[in-house]
Amino acid sequence: MTGLVTAVSSNGVYSFTKPNRDSITLLAGLGVEGDVHAGVTVKHRSRVAQDPTRPNLRQVHLIHEELFAEVAAEGFDVEPGDLGENITTRGIDLLGLPVGTLLRIGDDAVLEVTGLRNPCLQIDNFRDGLLKQVVGRDEAGNVVRKAGIMSVVKEGGAVRPGDTIKAELPSGPHRPLERV
Repeated sequence: MTGLVTAVSSNGVYSFTKPNRDSITLLAGLGVEGDVHAGVTVKHRSRVAQDPTRPNLRQVHLIHEELFAEVAAEGFDVEPGDLGENITTRGIDLLGLPVGTLLRIGDDAVLEVTGLRNPCLQIDNFRDGLLKQVVGRDEAGNVVRKAGIMSVVKEGGAVRPGDTIKAELPSGPHRPLERV
């Protein structure tokens, strides 16, 4: 399974959106160099309030570009970085990957998928009504989260738009993604 990086974003201060960059540098065990969410322990404000010593399973946030077309059909203008993601992708089913999938990006970087992003009310502050577009329910009534996936950096390296992404599924039984 392969895909493509279409944009990279980071921000050194807490802000819902993240500006696009020419490149970002991933640091093993930490996240995106200079990004407010980089670190060994949790950095997201809600997680810090619960327990600041927990491991940071949300070092790098990825969103599939296809989501932007989906929400555009419902009247929402969303661009790369707008939802706070670090890496915007195309052509890879991020939401269908199991926990533990390795994403090899560009020449050196390797991410390990940890789970789904749990969208929050800040999405509606960005675009009123958008939260309902990225969190819904399937036919069986199960919650479906579509706002991307979270990962940790296993091997660092530069990531740029145009880099390829190769997914390596874990061996053994696959665990579906859950919110982290």
